[in-house]
Amino acid sequence: MTEQTLDRISDLVARARKAGADAADAVFVRSVTAGAGVRNGVTEELERSETTDLGLRVFAGKKSAILSTTTPEPSRFDALIEQAMAMARVLPEDQYAGLNPLAQQGRFTQNDLELADSAEPTTEELLARARAGEEAALAIKGVTNSAGSSASCGRTEVYLVTSAGFSGSYTRTQHSNSVCVLAGSGDGMQRDYDYHGTVWLRDLKDAAELGKSAGEKAIARLNPIKPRTGRYPVVFHPRVAGSFLGHFAGAITGTAIARGTSFLKDKLGQSIFAKDVTITDDPTRKKGLRSRPFDGEGMQVAPLHLVEHGALQSWILDSRSARQLGLQSNAHAARGTSGPPGPSATNLFFEPGTLSPTELMADIKEGLYITEMMGSSINGLTGDYSRGASGFMIRDGKIAESAAEFTLAGNLLDIFASITLANDLDFRFGTDAPTLRTDALSIAGA
Repeated sequence: MTEQTLDRISDLVARARKAGADAADAVFVRSVTAGAGVRNGVTEELERSETTDLGLRVFAGKKSAILSTTTPEPSRFDALIEQAMAMARVLPEDQYAGLNPLAQQGRFTQNDLELADSAEPTTEELLARARAGEEAALAIKGVTNSAGSSASCGRTEVYLVTSAGFSGSYTRTQHSNSVCVLAGSGDGMQRDYDYHGTVWLRDLKDAAELGKSAGEKAIARLNPIKPRTGRYPVVFHPRVAGSFLGHFAGAITGTAIARGTSFLKDKLGQSIFAKDVTITDDPTRKKGLRSRPFDGEGMQVAPLHLVEHGALQSWILDSRSARQLGLQSNAHAARGTSGPPGPSATNLFFEPGTLSPTELMADIKEGLYITEMMGSSINGLTGDYSRGASGFMIRDGKIAESAAEFTLAGNLLDIFASITLANDLDFRFGTDAPTLRTDALSIAGA
C-alpha cells in the first residue's frame, strides 16, 4: 500500500512538471482516529474518523501556489494541476520560494524510530479505559463531580514527493488517556486533571492510575489563598515548565528572525541562559511524540543543540527562512497539505539539571509552586511576559497551601537568565522540561 501510494503521488508531481510547472511537490496525509469519552458514568462520546488530504504545490519561476483536496483520485489530478498553475501565474513573486536543494535523493519508506505500533484498541477497550480513569478519580474522597474521562488512539500516514528527486513516507501512531474532575462544592469547587499520551500502547500509563492522580490533585487545590503581591522565587511543575520552551522556540524560528519580530533577533552566539542550561531539539528520538525520519521538505533530520552552556547556537530553519537569512536549512521544516513549509521544533527539551525538585526549592522561605497557567500576554518584540496562574505556596522550602487568582509578570530575557533546572525530566509532552525555578518574576495577587 505504501509503495502504491508513493507511486500515485509521484505521478501527480510528474504530471505537474509536464503541465509546465518549473518545480512541484505534494503531501498526502491519511489518518484514522478513534476515541471514547464518559462523564459521571454516562457515555458521552464514541467517535471514529478517517480522513485523507492531498496538497499540491507548483512553482512558475518564483511564483507558487498550493491547492488541497480531500478526494485524491488520479482522475482529478489534471484538474487540480490546471487550477494550481493558473493560480501560480497570477500570484506575486517570492524571491525566497523554492524546493530545498539539500533534500535527500531517492525513496525512503523505512526508519528505525519505532513510530508505528501495531496495537489497535477496540471501541470497547477505549470505553473501558475511559471508565476506569473516571471511576478511580471519583473514588477519591472529596471529589464531587467529573468533567470527563477519555481514551483515544490514532494512526497517521505521511507521504512527501518532490520534483527534485525525493519521495518518502512514514507512519505514526498515538494512544492517550485523560481524566478531569472537580472537588468541593459551590463557589469553592476546584478542578484538576491528568493526561498521558504515547506512540506505543504498552507505554501508556494505566487509566486508573491517571484517574487517581487527577482526583488527588483536585483535592489538593481546595481552599486556595490569594498570594500577596510581591517578587519572590517561583517554581514550575514540569507540565507547565515546558511553556517557556514554547516561548523560546517561537522567538528563534527563522520566520520571526527574518521579519525582525523577535526579542532574540540579535542574540545569536550570546549567553541568554545560565551556563549549565542546554536546550536540544531531537527529531530522531525513538518513540518520540514528534519524531520523524525526514522534515517537511525531505531533508534528513538530526538532533540540534539550540542552546549550549547557556549560549544561543542556532535558529530553527526551513529552506525559505534560511534563504532570507543567508543560511542553510537545518531540517526543521514542517508541512501540512494546505500551506507551504515553515520552521518548527520537534521533540524540544531542556537537558536536566543536577538538583532534585526538593533541593531546588529547599532555600525558598516564601515562594510559589505553579501547576497550571491560563491566558497569555507575551510581547514577541520585547519579551514582556504576563500570565495568570495557580498552584501552591512554598514555605520554608516545602509545598504548602493551595494558591490561586494571581498573575505572573516579568521579561523573558530576565526569566531565561535566572532559570535553574531540576533532574526530573520526563519525555511526556513533546516539548518537555524538568521542574524549573526562576527568581525573575513579580506576582500580582492580594
